[in-house]
Amino acid sequence: MPGMNLTRAEAEKRASVVQRVHSYTVELDLTRGERVFGSRTVVRFDAVAGSETFIDAITDTVHSIELNGESVPVTAADGVRIALPALAESNELVIDADMLYTNTGEGLHRFVDPVDGEVYLYSQFEVPDSRRVYPVFEQPDLKAEFEFIVTAPAHWVVVSNQPETSVEEVADGKKRTFAPTPRISSYITAIIAGPYASVHSSLTNSEGREVKLGCYARQSLMEYLDADEVFHITRQGFEFFEEQFSTPYPFEKYDQLFVPEFNAGAMENAGAVTFLENYIFRSKVTEAIVERRAITILHELAHMWFGDLVTMKWWNDLWLNESFAEFMSTLAAAENTRFAPEAWATFSASEKTWAYNQDQLSSTHPIVAPIRDLQDVQVNFDGITYAKGASVLRQLVAWVGQDNFMAALKVYFEKHAYGNTVLDDLLDELEATSGRDVRAWSKLWLETAGVNTLTTEVEEAEDGTITRLALRQTYAEGFETLRPHRLVIGFYNLDGEVLTRTDRLEIDVDGEVTEVPLAVGAKRPDLILVNDEDLAYAKIRLDERSRATAVAHLGAIDSSVARGVVWGSLWDTVRDAEMPARQFVELVLGNIGAETNSTAVRTQLLNLENTLRAYLNPAHAEAVRAEAADRIWQLAQAAEAGSDNQFQLVGTFARLAHTSDQLDAVAALLDGTTVLEGLEIDTDLRWNLLGSLAAGGRVTAAEIDAALAEDNTSNGQQAAATAKAAIPTAEAKAETWRAVVETGELSNIVQRSAILGFYRGAPEFSEPYIDRYFEAIEGVWRERSHEISSQIIGGLFPRFYTQEVLDKAEAYLAGLTEDAAALKRQVAEGRDSLARALKVQAADR
Repeated sequence: MPGMNLTRAEAEKRASVVQRVHSYTVELDLTRGERVFGSRTVVRFDAVAGSETFIDAITDTVHSIELNGESVPVTAADGVRIALPALAESNELVIDADMLYTNTGEGLHRFVDPVDGEVYLYSQFEVPDSRRVYPVFEQPDLKAEFEFIVTAPAHWVVVSNQPETSVEEVADGKKRTFAPTPRISSYITAIIAGPYASVHSSLTNSEGREVKLGCYARQSLMEYLDADEVFHITRQGFEFFEEQFSTPYPFEKYDQLFVPEFNAGAMENAGAVTFLENYIFRSKVTEAIVERRAITILHELAHMWFGDLVTMKWWNDLWLNESFAEFMSTLAAAENTRFAPEAWATFSASEKTWAYNQDQLSSTHPIVAPIRDLQDVQVNFDGITYAKGASVLRQLVAWVGQDNFMAALKVYFEKHAYGNTVLDDLLDELEATSGRDVRAWSKLWLETAGVNTLTTEVEEAEDGTITRLALRQTYAEGFETLRPHRLVIGFYNLDGEVLTRTDRLEIDVDGEVTEVPLAVGAKRPDLILVNDEDLAYAKIRLDERSRATAVAHLGAIDSSVARGVVWGSLWDTVRDAEMPARQFVELVLGNIGAETNSTAVRTQLLNLENTLRAYLNPAHAEAVRAEAADRIWQLAQAAEAGSDNQFQLVGTFARLAHTSDQLDAVAALLDGTTVLEGLEIDTDLRWNLLGSLAAGGRVTAAEIDAALAEDNTSNGQQAAATAKAAIPTAEAKAETWRAVVETGELSNIVQRSAILGFYRGAPEFSEPYIDRYFEAIEGVWRERSHEISSQIIGGLFPRFYTQEVLDKAEAYLAGLTEDAAALKRQVAEGRDSLARALKVQAADR
């Protein structure tokens, strides 16, 4: 709708008119039925006298508008904005409206638990969705104090950013009043309501203040929530961040709520963080997921300082929130939790892989990104803003020193508490504490896009000593920037069955060629590993001998971080069509059984699946896929009983199984004919196996419905949607397409689950939807919410790796109009991945 897409220019103009917002008093009535809720809002603000502006409000019905005691016609509201004429210097605005519940995970999401029929609500406001719950100046720099008053059914729990101050019995339930917040941005305000169960604790922070802790979940899931572990990680995070930042936690309490059908991993609402329910483990999960939850807990806690206490002025500096929270969460895990030995290896496997992939798409952008409007920022929650930003911050800390870095942050928080900042505000403090030219560094690292490649050049004498070692830095076409890098070069030698580091060189790399004189005269090692310890952000190319050693002995490297760098380097060579895809398949199959870092196992198995699906030369693809699945099954059977590797390998085999014998093996696991010692076929694994059989044409929709009747939970509904969509029949694909694309009848998470299954099963049944995809997606993008349309545009992009589909994508992109930039970006990312796949296939000879 017109007005939905707030531009930066509009925000700047409004901020020049609305000079200060003092407070919002928001009264919500959650007792009006399934469709709408009441929202009465009082806004007090200063403005330029005689000026006019607008307030954002996505409404169902506006009952009344009153500005400074005078009635404003309700026609001033167009469903998205409310025009505010003739402002005074000091203003009081009162708006009474009905707002709509959503099932998209945006605004105020309404969920009915299939287990007990109870209703659960939660808010999700980032980026522009507080306007779906109350009228608001929806931009981060117009901060205010927020007081929430919520009427809800009597048996419900209601949680907001601040503690509850009073409860009043009313006709339809209870009215709860919450203390006003400090000055914060609207996107981190929160309302969570429903019959949530909870566990409570507290901690004493660095200033001796008691901070109350809460952990919440739906009643039907509470038995699975390990709240003690959540509180334990939270306490470790409080301790670490308050010490590092020398700044106490800035809010009164800290609640963590696990909510249904959540789109992201979590959201940093001040004092009331929401998490997706996948972090409640009702069945066995990988150690990678357990560690991911810990990192997410720490990430959201870091946001209480980065984003909540100090907020970017506009979304171009989103990295001031996300990059910092991502970096600090891993630093905290590495220095103050039980994940310390593996946290940076995990970062290398997950965040770095994500960042490098994103940075090689046509949609890549500087970390400090140009953001013209809300559509721009909504597609910028990506691997650049999160993972590359965090990787570059790690490089910055290595360059200026951690003590100087944290000292700068202390001053930054003191100066800008409860305010808004831009890039220069942080650079000022970093330069003051480090004495370094941080602005020059920023120009190269934060304000330009693309990833550099560092190639090892080595020469040796007849006696095996090094006569020259140098690093050559290059850039990708279109990204003509050479950057400074602080990194470590590790010399690794075989000692029996172990490849271990025997020397360490820490150097600064700059310019096109950097000589390493410290290496001259040293004995040539078996492996020269550039970017050992993974401090730098760059693609790494090993010299020929080192690459041969790495391929042959990857699993023998005794450092998980070093293995991660090697895994990443070799994966990059495949994606850049420098290593045949079949060789990478052999690399994974030959080394994955020895990998001990759970996230590295998960990442490389996913890379294997991607290679088998998209990167193999069609001439031999089917034979390699069948053999790879057989060998994964052999590895699963040989894995240590009850181990994380066994669990991951079984899951991968289930996704890869497609021959008759392989599907027989899956069926035997499911019905208990085959038993792997230590492997429990629990509820979620049972669904995974059933989904595999569905994709193989071994089970029907009726059998999936029967399984759902036994597990009629939210998890069960999601798994059933994936399994039904995977059934290899024209009818199954047509029903999925209808529900997802044509009617939009599914909730956000069930839709996402159905999309996951659409391209599983025999490809001939989804191939007819290639043209229909390009015909439908612009309408989807224009008519559906951002979350719903993004799932469809990305998830249903045709997974047929042919020149014909690439040509269709190119033609479609060429025909898009200028106002569809966000749609163009999303389709272009699919196009880029397809073009890369064809290039890699051609090299797989």
